[in-house]
Amino acid sequence: MLGCLESEVYSKREELGINRVYKLVDTCAAEFEAKTPYYYSTFESDMETADGKRYADNESIVTDKKKVIVLGSGPNRIGQGIEFDYCCVHGVYAAKECGYETIMINCNPETVSTDFDTADKLYFEPVFWEHIYDIIKHEKPEGVIVQLGGQTALKLAEKLSRYGVKIIGTSFESLDLAEDRGSFSTLLKENNIPYPQFDTAETADEALAVAKELDFPILVRPSYVLGGQGMKIVINEKELEEHVVSLLHSIPNNKLLLDHYLEGAIEAEADAICDGEEVYIIGIMEHIEPCGIHSGDSNSTLPPFNLGEFVLQQIKDHTKKIALALNTVGLINIQFAVKDDVVYIIEANPRASRTVPFIAKAYGEPYVNYATKIMLGEKKVKDFNFNPQLEGYAIKQPVFSFNKFPNVDKTLGPEMKSTGESILFIDSLKDDAFYDLYSRRKMYLSK
Repeated sequence: MLGCLESEVYSKREELGINRVYKLVDTCAAEFEAKTPYYYSTFESDMETADGKRYADNESIVTDKKKVIVLGSGPNRIGQGIEFDYCCVHGVYAAKECGYETIMINCNPETVSTDFDTADKLYFEPVFWEHIYDIIKHEKPEGVIVQLGGQTALKLAEKLSRYGVKIIGTSFESLDLAEDRGSFSTLLKENNIPYPQFDTAETADEALAVAKELDFPILVRPSYVLGGQGMKIVINEKELEEHVVSLLHSIPNNKLLLDHYLEGAIEAEADAICDGEEVYIIGIMEHIEPCGIHSGDSNSTLPPFNLGEFVLQQIKDHTKKIALALNTVGLINIQFAVKDDVVYIIEANPRASRTVPFIAKAYGEPYVNYATKIMLGEKKVKDFNFNPQLEGYAIKQPVFSFNKFPNVDKTLGPEMKSTGESILFIDSLKDDAFYDLYSRRKMYLSK
């Protein structure tokens, strides 16, 4: 509206002395004094004492304890739901166990992370840079944890790094390397890890030139997006040009990755914890639907139901190589496409994924707790006695809300459409529920 940057508005506000103050949410409706550490920000003029001194009436009292901020994921939306709130809550609990004063920043009243008794302090604020930076300047934490709050929190890593704020766990440089599709593919090449033939493009003309080298079908993927936003499988030049033009209109200056789409491949994913030196794979899941449906929309089994030892060993080897190459400290999720017994890398996310809570519940292990203690430098992978417990299989089932949106296209593809997930335990693959899911695995696939 003003045609200027957020940072310029922030600087002007500071120049004019317009600063945020924090007020306690009155959870007692003024019946008696509220003491819940639940704050919101506002702006007010400085007050003046009788001796002429000016001060701001700030109700958030800063302690001298060592403290850490955990960034939440904001409002629930497709691609970023309650799974990340689970991660934030368990991250807060782990930091408390390590002796930190915990500060949660989130703005979703439907979550457990915004319960007043989860963190030592809760700031009910939008997960936007200006709000977060003011809280950081006020509280002066040891650092900020961004890898538990999904893509919303992760996108703030660049500014945190630029302004000299310590990121707890995996560094911004590593997070950015994994997010930048082109740079990440180069890392795979350097480490001799298979990946689909690819190239990058920043214009429609470049995309058409790349297509001549890759051959159709092609998977078009923008960088730095949530829930597969804007991803599409295209089968000819007309579709490619139209989609690229549309993408660059909605996400200007984005670097697009064009992959040769591996038709008929099996998709799998692995989650792991890494301390920068050692990697522990907490779970490998196989998708029931074929490769091409977003992982959030796929039914998937833990452990895999149809991957041989040769393939599983490749997945384990690639996961460890990538986690170490990215200097991961904390959690990482890697997605794979398996074709003709060769395991190709689709992408890696060095953060908590939506499958981490699922695996933790299926195996009965507090993986987010372990990962957070590693991020904080309190523990190493070797310090934990991992003992997963699961009889049979756990199936992750997506939950869709198509009945509430009757005009939405119900066909599934690389762009996520589910609004949640559930867990189903079965004793064996002979279970009728598994047969039913497997028989419908290609029913809703669309390009």
